[in-house]
Amino acid sequence: MGLFGFGRKRAKKQAEEAVEESKDVEKSTEKSDQTSQADRDEAEQSGKGPWDSLDPEAPDTDEYLDIGALMLPFLKGSELRLKANSQTGDVLGATITYGSSSLELEPFAAPKSLGLWDEVRADLLKANPSCKEVDGVFGKELTLPVKVKGKNLVTRVVGIDGPRWMLRGIFSGPAAKGGKEKDVLDSYLSDLVVVRGDEPLAPRDLVPMHAPITPNQRRGEAEDSESKDDESAQIPGRPEGPFDSDQQTEVKTTLSRGPMFSEVR
Repeated sequence: MGLFGFGRKRAKKQAEEAVEESKDVEKSTEKSDQTSQADRDEAEQSGKGPWDSLDPEAPDTDEYLDIGALMLPFLKGSELRLKANSQTGDVLGATITYGSSSLELEPFAAPKSLGLWDEVRADLLKANPSCKEVDGVFGKELTLPVKVKGKNLVTRVVGIDGPRWMLRGIFSGPAAKGGKEKDVLDSYLSDLVVVRGDEPLAPRDLVPMHAPITPNQRRGEAEDSESKDDESAQIPGRPEGPFDSDQQTEVKTTLSRGPMFSEVR
């Protein structure tokens, strides 16, 4: 009887331990689910972008603004400013302003095998003692205090590595901290498409950009090209080879106000 009694006590103890273990597993699973949900929410917010133009899953850019290295999505209420070299006219960067926030964009060439953001981030941390590294929507990012007109402001610097390119984004204003404007510009950045091109560039060189070309302009140029091809096919004896000195081509330089942004400067 004593042996059987001991067995019942042991069985009861094992059952209690099993219940406690089940509760621990349940709590662990619940916590894991919460973490996974947070990860999913963050992933949903940022999408998979910025995208490479050759990625088959990249967004359709038919209604995007073309500035060369970057295809910019439509954002109602935003403004675009291009930073250019005053002597050469080369475009050095693009800034999207939304509300009281801005997002400065710079696309750089990167090595084929390695990303560039880890290296650039380390350089920024070393050069700026007040700079801090944090985890963000796009991975490791930096908070960097800057002085503007005597005021200390916080910027948020992100870097995204792609195939042979790195895109750096600098958020200023409320988008550097949090809130609606941060969410809007984060989403904008995740929808952006980078066009690296085949031009050989050294790492950290800017990928070439140009003045904006709107969707309507692209469609017009495509229609003109098709019209000229049809016209050429109907003209017998069309001369071949390069133009002589008396022939000229017209380059359209005027930018029309398109539907992409409320202002293009």
